[in-house]
Amino acid sequence: MALVRSRLSAVPAAALAALAVWVLAVPVLGVDLLVVPVGGSLQEVSPVAVAAGPVAAGLAGWVLLALLERRARRPHRTWRVVALGVLGLSLVTPLAGGVGPAATGVLVLMHLLAGGVLIALLPR
Repeated sequence: MALVRSRLSAVPAAALAALAVWVLAVPVLGVDLLVVPVGGSLQEVSPVAVAAGPVAAGLAGWVLLALLERRARRPHRTWRVVALGVLGLSLVTPLAGGVGPAATGVLVLMHLLAGGVLIALLPR
């Protein structure tokens, strides 16, 4: 039960970390957090979107980790390698879609922070 509680706290912790960056960047510092999705028009990044990303990634990562713990010889090592790869791939979106250096920097920071929290806390 302690393992479930620990992992259950990792998912909202990642979302809260990303939201903290959003709060600092958007309302406090006034960064226009805009992205251009592939083939789309300008979109503002909302706090709901900021929180939903880490929650979805955290739950998917949790499922993968649980499967690896049942089948892999070194599940935590394997999971961390996969998670770092997914985090690296996730950076393509803010680097390609961020509108301006400030928005791109904030988006990259949110990805790295949320991913770092999940990578650090889920395998515990």
